[in-house]
Amino acid sequence: MLGMLLGAWRYRFFIFSSIKTELRSKFVRSRLGGLWMILNPLSHVLIFAFVLSAVLSAKLPGINNPYAYAIYLMAGTLSWSLFAEIVNRCLTLFIDNGNILKKLVFPRIALPLIVTGSALVNNVLLFAAILVIFGVLGHAPGLSLLYLPLLLLVNIALALGIGLGLGVLNVFMRDVGQVVPVLMQLLYWFTPIVYMPTIIPAQYHSAIALNPLLPIVTGYQEVLLYNRPPDWSALAIAALVATLLLGFSMVLFRRASPEMVDQL
Repeated sequence: MLGMLLGAWRYRFFIFSSIKTELRSKFVRSRLGGLWMILNPLSHVLIFAFVLSAVLSAKLPGINNPYAYAIYLMAGTLSWSLFAEIVNRCLTLFIDNGNILKKLVFPRIALPLIVTGSALVNNVLLFAAILVIFGVLGHAPGLSLLYLPLLLLVNIALALGIGLGLGVLNVFMRDVGQVVPVLMQLLYWFTPIVYMPTIIPAQYHSAIALNPLLPIVTGYQEVLLYNRPPDWSALAIAALVATLLLGFSMVLFRRASPEMVDQL
């Protein structure tokens, strides 16, 4: 595993240039350029806010802003969009880059790192747009924003831990690529992004608590909506789960790498 990380460090300029090239190629003929990276999640937020805010806005305790539900939804969307992009792209990463893996010699761990870097840039741009919208809506996050880098790190670790493992399995069992999008939809609706956790019936609390993404999303909401720190105990458990999943996926990736090219 240390060898993979050292290889990635030696090829760091290749990774950075690949991220830059990927982002540029997406919008080279687009007049709106990087705006397309944030318009899709923001339109998603606006649709839900318009349809559901009249029903759920009254259930946001401690918030006096009439646009509280939209703010709550944007906080959860910021977290989910990064997680979902990394997992979904890692799922088909090695299949999509089969020709490159066969023809070029480079540390294969560079591919998920390129995906992560690209997703991170997209997420930072979305965050900047959300901050502007917060200002327009009269909501100013405070010093609690300093907790966001830690939440971001745990979010990336969890997404890579899940996405990298699924990407390797998808090379050998293509059914994985068909099942995961369905599971991602279920995970989205089992995570309190478009609804408050308080509306979940008590008998389902234990099942929802098993969701490793829950402390991360609620942490974003605590920071961006309520201007207070995340639940440290819950976040520590999520960080432990993310670390274990990432470690397992790295071991799986290292052992499967020699056979992946033959399968592709």
